[in-house]
Amino acid sequence: MLIRIVRMTFKEDQVENFLTIFNQNKDKIRHFEGCTHLSLLRDYTSPHIFTTYSHWKDEKALDKYRHSPLFKKVWANTKIYFGDRPIAFSLKKYLDVD
Repeated sequence: MLIRIVRMTFKEDQVENFLTIFNQNKDKIRHFEGCTHLSLLRDYTSPHIFTTYSHWKDEKALDKYRHSPLFKKVWANTKIYFGDRPIAFSLKKYLDVD
């Protein structure tokens, strides 16, 4: 499993536009082949900063999504509202501590 984290900082007056785009596409993204989990997190002290947290079957599944018409449309419509460069990275689970 691959865990993908994308932290996005939006212009404060554009948050609602981003949320509209996300809400219109969240089910399509979550049910894209290879995606097993999708969460949207909001920064605790900076409400214009959001992070997507998603699980993918593997790197191939994530790459298929990243090259899809769905991703290209969503990303093109989202990035115009950024207030800063997004930060994206992929992880794999190393250890659970109970």
